[in-house]
Amino acid sequence: MTLNGITCIVDNAVEAGSRCWGEHGVAFLIETAAGHILFDTGSSGTVLLHNLAALEIAPESLDALAISHAHYDHTGGLAALAAHLRPAIPLYAHPELPRARYARRAADAEPVSIGLPFAPELLEGAVTLHLSAAPQEIMPGLWTTGEITPRAEPEGRSASHGVLEGGAWQPDPYRDDMSLVAETSDGLVLICGCCHAGLLNTLAHVARVFGGPVHTIIGGTHLGGADAAQLARVAEALAGLPGLRHVYLNHCSGHAAYLALVDALGAAVVQPLPAGARVGITN
Repeated sequence: MTLNGITCIVDNAVEAGSRCWGEHGVAFLIETAAGHILFDTGSSGTVLLHNLAALEIAPESLDALAISHAHYDHTGGLAALAAHLRPAIPLYAHPELPRARYARRAADAEPVSIGLPFAPELLEGAVTLHLSAAPQEIMPGLWTTGEITPRAEPEGRSASHGVLEGGAWQPDPYRDDMSLVAETSDGLVLICGCCHAGLLNTLAHVARVFGGPVHTIIGGTHLGGADAAQLARVAEALAGLPGLRHVYLNHCSGHAAYLALVDALGAAVVQPLPAGARVGITN
């Protein structure tokens, strides 16, 4: 597959000098020879549509959408975006994308919805849903990971995240959390949305399912709340990956993770990817 480049459309941080706006959330434009794919949509249509316009990317030029998981900071721009898309373009995600998700900051507090802010029936009317727990090929050589299994390493969890089962509060299983994998002649590019499944679990799953070495990691890694031991474990594991050349951190990765990975891999390998920044991919 020819992967031409990846542009960060939405992120907490903004590239210096860019006309883009920042917000808590993430979205990427993935350019391939076969078409353009938007992966996640940030927290709001306001920022998503502004940033697309600032980067001179017409929503009508998109050929497919993919969603990493149901949380609002990855799906919040869907409703506004849908009005500008070509009719019924494909959207790839896990079957649990429409499931209600909640956050509760205290044990006795009412849970607040943090899930997909777009009714599934409206979503079905705007796009063609491709929901599967198995890997799906979006474009030639560009895949969803499918559901990340097994999860022997720590996940990217938040104690406040949950779902309701039979009216009872349960920790969010994050079954819907998926990443994207691009196959290139040099190996694999892993593009993460939030990595609630855990970065090391995701990498192990990708190695098992897709086989090739990962040479580039891009996206949110949900290491913002990781302790020193977990960060050291992740840094050691990434340092041991054969052929890893680039790590671009976004959104929920955290400054401590950035420093730990720079210490292990070097500043030439570990870099941020703020909104407005583009990475050209060597195929």
